[in-house]
Amino acid sequence: MSDALTLPAEARERAGKGASRALRREGRVPAVIYGGKEEPTLIHVEAKELVRQLGTGHFMNSIVEIDLGGKKIKTLPKDVSLHPVNDRPEHVDFFRMVKGGKIEVSVPVVFINEEASPGLKKGGVLNVVRHELELVCENDKIPGEIEIDVTGKEVGDSIHISELTLPAGSESAITDRDFTIATLVAPSALKKSEGADGDEGQTGEGMEAGETAATEQGPDADAAQEQEDKSE
Repeated sequence: MSDALTLPAEARERAGKGASRALRREGRVPAVIYGGKEEPTLIHVEAKELVRQLGTGHFMNSIVEIDLGGKKIKTLPKDVSLHPVNDRPEHVDFFRMVKGGKIEVSVPVVFINEEASPGLKKGGVLNVVRHELELVCENDKIPGEIEIDVTGKEVGDSIHISELTLPAGSESAITDRDFTIATLVAPSALKKSEGADGDEGQTGEGMEAGETAATEQGPDADAAQEQEDKSE
């Protein structure tokens, strides 16, 4: 995870739309802390400070320590509701982190050693199916990112979740299949140079770098299905 953030807060006694609107007029944002064995805690935070922390780009992937009148509560942001017109935050949900507990989070993937991939050196394209992994992690062992080594990968190879050694305290939230994370495919120009002129309708012409038609993914039908599912 990214470094912990600290967010001062005050308790709020009333819920409801009227009370929330009054808080927003005062430059505050209503929020709630839930989870663990405790009852939900209603709070409000300063809008300017919340916007500043949202602007760091890693707020949703950070542990946020709520300072509630001197009491420190470790949380993980779960949802930020934004105004449909001006994008100002209107409400925040925080998940309370408890000792020994686990939480499901989305962790970004980072590909390393691309220079050591023969397929990429030949002009192949790394087609990323999943930019994040859904993991179940122990509260105090949430990784900031998952590194995936592409050393030795050739065109036509795929990377599945079963290939990864996840950090201690983390496991995949998806357990019913060995899903695809990325495939190494040949770009349209490379296929044409190898005599695939007759397949112009299926080679993905006009697609952006990193995008491929399903036929370019070779035998890995799972990767095509993953992309179709994510586009729905």
